[in-house]
Amino acid sequence: MAIRIIVDSSADMEEEYAAAHGIQIIPMTITFGNEEFAEGVDISRTEFFERLIESDELPRTSQIPPMVFQDIFAEVVAAGDTAVVITLSSHISGTYQSACIAAAPFKESIFVVDSENATVGERLVAERAWALRDEGLAAADIAYCLDREKKDIRLVAALDGLEYLRRGGRISGAAAAIGGLLSIKPVVGVVDGKVVVLGKARGSKASRSMVFEEIEKAGGIDFTRPAWVAYSGLSDKIGRKYIADSLERAAAEGMIATQDAVELPLTLVGAVIGTHVGPDGVAFAFFARE
Repeated sequence: MAIRIIVDSSADMEEEYAAAHGIQIIPMTITFGNEEFAEGVDISRTEFFERLIESDELPRTSQIPPMVFQDIFAEVVAAGDTAVVITLSSHISGTYQSACIAAAPFKESIFVVDSENATVGERLVAERAWALRDEGLAAADIAYCLDREKKDIRLVAALDGLEYLRRGGRISGAAAAIGGLLSIKPVVGVVDGKVVVLGKARGSKASRSMVFEEIEKAGGIDFTRPAWVAYSGLSDKIGRKYIADSLERAAAEGMIATQDAVELPLTLVGAVIGTHVGPDGVAFAFFARE
């Protein structure tokens, strides 16, 4: 009997990474006009941002329907295996509910976990799942541990501006226009599974400072545990700047011995999350020290 780890594509995990750790990715759907794409299958992350930047209309994202999960779960059970399924926060997408509906007939074999997070925050939950599997835990025990440990994960992100919040209907056009004139850059986070605005900074320097202040409010990054940085858009320059600044800050505050003592890996945000944040954003996902 094998224990399978299944995650939806909004965890922003590379296919190569997933394959190396025995994780199955189920793609979510992105629609540009009349064209529908399976995230990470029919459209790459870079191709998505090229289209997003060129498009006047915001693409639509779709949750994974129960029937997709049903087919996968039936195959898992037929093989005599069990599975731990990690999804995007139930406050952000209906994918968690879809997985629960599909898992209902297989309660002894399929265990669904609401990550209560997004992008690389969800990815940390999935990475913890395979680590617990490698330690020899059963699927039910892995799910139990994830439900406890996910509370320690924090996600803090800086967006480049208010335009994509406007296009997504989250703020008014007037507010976005004023924000653009003032160079407002919102800092957002995931709190209790919900995306919340933590603050609005004027300019890039103030935005970085606000991100680091929010990280420090969480007690700082636990560098003994996995952490990820994600960027959105066609260049990783901003993401690398944030990493350099964060490590310099951590070294100055004595959280790490030297700037080279740890590595913060960097990845590109996928289409589902990229639709709502737009290009030139940066997100930190980490286990809080306290």
